[in-house]
Amino acid sequence: MNTLKNIRPIERIAESLKKAKVLQEHLNAFVIFQDDHALEKHVQESEQRHEKKLTKSALDGLPIGIKDNFCTKNLRTTCCSRMLEPFVPKYNATVVDRTEKAGGIVLGKTNMDEFGMGSGSVDSIFGPVKSLWRSGVVPYQLKELPALNKSDFQIRTDALKPGDFCIAGGSSGGSAMAVSSGICFAALGSDTGGSLRIPGSWSGLPTLKPSYGLLSRHGLIPLVNSLDVPGIFARSFYDLSMYLNILKGQVDHLDSTSVTIDSGDDCSQNFEKPEVVKQLVIGIPQEYYCEDMLQEVIEVWSQMADMLEGEQIKVVPVSLPHTKYSISCYQVLNPCEVASNMSRYDGIEFGHRSTEMSSTEALLSNVRCHGFNDVVKGRILAGNYFLLREHYNDYFEQALKVRRLISLDFHNVFKNVDLLLTPVTLSDAPSYSEFCNSDNRTQTAKYDYCTQPANLAGVPAASIPVKLSKKSLPLAMQVIAPFGQDMKVIGFCKWLENLIHFPQPELLIE
Repeated sequence: MNTLKNIRPIERIAESLKKAKVLQEHLNAFVIFQDDHALEKHVQESEQRHEKKLTKSALDGLPIGIKDNFCTKNLRTTCCSRMLEPFVPKYNATVVDRTEKAGGIVLGKTNMDEFGMGSGSVDSIFGPVKSLWRSGVVPYQLKELPALNKSDFQIRTDALKPGDFCIAGGSSGGSAMAVSSGICFAALGSDTGGSLRIPGSWSGLPTLKPSYGLLSRHGLIPLVNSLDVPGIFARSFYDLSMYLNILKGQVDHLDSTSVTIDSGDDCSQNFEKPEVVKQLVIGIPQEYYCEDMLQEVIEVWSQMADMLEGEQIKVVPVSLPHTKYSISCYQVLNPCEVASNMSRYDGIEFGHRSTEMSSTEALLSNVRCHGFNDVVKGRILAGNYFLLREHYNDYFEQALKVRRLISLDFHNVFKNVDLLLTPVTLSDAPSYSEFCNSDNRTQTAKYDYCTQPANLAGVPAASIPVKLSKKSLPLAMQVIAPFGQDMKVIGFCKWLENLIHFPQPELLIE
């Protein structure tokens, strides 16, 4: 499904800015927009290329949102933290650079949890991101649906109780809302433990967390170096595939973790052949079921398995025995790397600067006390505790061993199946009041249960919206593939997308 339209770049950007102006106060998706002069320059250049039929790529002239933890040259990059509030990078992240070289127009920076630490996009100095779904910012226009599926997609437009709203998911919630609302054609996010797939699931958007190293991490301000990956939000897997092909490529000499993955040509064409689809073996990991998972999610998971079997695809139960330890493993490794990465923020070389100058110690203490929120400070404290000499072997070293076992689980299971099908998260999008009843650590432990293992193993995983819940909120499934087989995930999801016909609502702006 191609969502591109034959619209001139100048008209498209004007339409995006009009939507952004109307929706920003409702959604809080952006934290800063591109400078008018720079935006006009890029639009005019793209307009000229379109007139001469010399476009750089299919992305040329399309508005793109960039999560606020990717460095953007001469455009403020804050990680939604007071610590970096005045920071203006002098260079682009590699994925931003490749976006602009392909003609994509950076519309602005999107809201997120501070330094990417969260599952809801509620911990930002710019305030929480609100979901478009059930927000009351109607009217909607739904694409025509197959008659048999209409009953599954009756979207309720009534908002929740006054002052409450559905959350967008995190930590890349701003990017999700920039795409879901139609402001941007696509958006960049980052994924450390589910930060793409969770907001994608709760926003009804296709997303891809690529294999670790497929996309360069240069210019992505790190949270957890060994887990972070750039990823994509789009309104269809056709669009996502096109953007991914622009971002991937040769090894980036600026990123020692980037690799060239020979995943073959785009295999999505093969999935159009019934004989190819019928050869697939899809695994259903038993350990991904947990007691906190809503019955509605379990039913959708079962319905998807039945649907695949109806298409004569073999669906088998499989076991990933160390899945139950992934949360504990992640909650040791994450703060350890956070403690290391956050040590650079001292208020001397860059970032927030304190007026306390009585001593170096007082300066550092004051800077970090006021520059970080409680979530970041809590993870720094935990990480330093785990890394103490007397605790290192009991926590950090043991977590590395468990991570290896989780990775081996995936390696072993993919000897017998082609792909895995799991839920993305345990429920549809919670309300802000419900989500904030628990602390950040509890939130991530609950909502990241199905997503974290793929990051620990470095394998590609996509989220695909499949149905609306009883509350008229999107429910999604996760498709996981062996390392390096990103195009197989996309090809299969394209095929599923055409089978499911999940509607993307268009928001009409008068």
